[in-house]
Amino acid sequence: MASGVRGTRAQEVGRFAAGSVRLVLGGGRIYWAWMIFLAVLIAAGAFAYWRQLTIGLELTAMRDPVSWGFYIGNFTFMVGVAAAAVILVIPAYVYDWKPIREIVIFGELLAISAIVICLLLVMVDIGRPERFWHMLPVVGYLNFPSSLLAWDMLVLNLYLAVNVTVVAHILYRAYAGRPYDKRLVVPLVLFSIPMAIGIHTVTAFLYNGLAARPYWNASILAPQFLASAFSAGPAILLVMLQILRRATRFEIRDEAIWKIAELMAYAIFLNLFLHGAEVFKEYYSDTEHALHTRYWFQGIGEHRTLVPYAWTAVSLNLLALVLFLVPATRRNVITLNIGCLATYAGCYIEKGMGLIIPGFTPSTLGEIYVYVPTLTEVSVAAGIFALGFLLFTVLLRIAVPILLGEFRMGADYTEERTMKRSLTIAGAAGAILLAATAASAQDAKAEKGMKVFVEQKCTTCHSIAGKGNKKGALDEVGSKLTPAQIREWLVDPEGMTKKTKPAPTRKPVMKKKPMSAGDVDALVAMLSGLKKS
Repeated sequence: MASGVRGTRAQEVGRFAAGSVRLVLGGGRIYWAWMIFLAVLIAAGAFAYWRQLTIGLELTAMRDPVSWGFYIGNFTFMVGVAAAAVILVIPAYVYDWKPIREIVIFGELLAISAIVICLLLVMVDIGRPERFWHMLPVVGYLNFPSSLLAWDMLVLNLYLAVNVTVVAHILYRAYAGRPYDKRLVVPLVLFSIPMAIGIHTVTAFLYNGLAARPYWNASILAPQFLASAFSAGPAILLVMLQILRRATRFEIRDEAIWKIAELMAYAIFLNLFLHGAEVFKEYYSDTEHALHTRYWFQGIGEHRTLVPYAWTAVSLNLLALVLFLVPATRRNVITLNIGCLATYAGCYIEKGMGLIIPGFTPSTLGEIYVYVPTLTEVSVAAGIFALGFLLFTVLLRIAVPILLGEFRMGADYTEERTMKRSLTIAGAAGAILLAATAASAQDAKAEKGMKVFVEQKCTTCHSIAGKGNKKGALDEVGSKLTPAQIREWLVDPEGMTKKTKPAPTRKPVMKKKPMSAGDVDALVAMLSGLKKS
């Protein structure tokens, strides 16, 4: 009798797995165009990472003065995105609010994808990635409980396991036409609340446990991390829920969306308040430790690269606070989404360059090293984000038809319709993260390019916006030359002079400047952006 039940259950699981595989491998041109786009990014990232493994971390812009960079900045931000699922769990399960309870699973799917991205970002930041297994609970040799990184890996993996268990159980039971087991799901979901808080708290402890880094060595950092996480993470969820409502038959009430926006307003206020308290302490006490905060908000001497980003982040968070606090604007679909984009971008800047770079600058020796992520770092990070959203797409591809009752045991499945729905949701969410990641790095690189342009005295022969030798204006060079051609002019000007027809007549002939690969990348990024308006 028991063996017969086990056999039946095994057949059910087998049909579920086979049907899920058919869902993932099915689809039309739109679906596969999205999957191929992600695959190209993943392949480019894998190639860049292979070069980083072969040549070393010298391909990144990380150096002794700034030993954490683009990877760890994105890791810190994505931990917050993963923790944001709790913003749905608390009103859904603690207060039993049905409008949100019905959509909690999508927050958990996003959390799973975000945690995978986090773990991969840690792996690529390690100079000896074969040692990554040491950080895995059970199989590795964690320096526990002394190492904060061990604690971080433990809570991240545990949070991932909790979310995978809940999602797998709910989806399989829905597929089989049976209600989920509340004795399993409810305790795990409630346990995920302290886990979500824990993953970002321990990540904050990685920073403020470093006594030699006064910019981070503040007890206020952990609540500040949580406040920014509960601001930026729900912004992605809000956009996703609106798309879900339009693209599927899910009944997502306005009240649910408005309530999330209201909760975000409180989190944004707390985030700004905690930042303001820390800024007050630094400026009012006016000790030597205030130098790091001044570098972020004012600059030091001629080093003002980060100042525009600092005030942009503050302005965007203030804008989002106003839009979410006022009932009329948080209930208006246009201003609601403007607020989502503003808080996402503001927190991304603040958690990335606003957290990492000022913490290292000036260095303990007083050196100011201008860090700008290299093409290798951007490619690897974009590949990891693409892999995370490939996973998110696959999960949605399976979850959406199950929750709509279109993919159930013994039922036919209408494939193309659900494919478009899941693709639209995943594509929109993925586009927000990938675009923000690339845009932030590109802006910083272009700003460094302008600095290199001045330092190399390029204005002797060329001008930008009227500054320099106007006979060699470069204001529209990005419309005339491809990035590859601009790069070739920089690294082999004599060769390009011979190739150009008709031959250039300006004297003196352009000569190669002594520049690092990072400086060349920055110049290419800056010049490529000079296009005809």
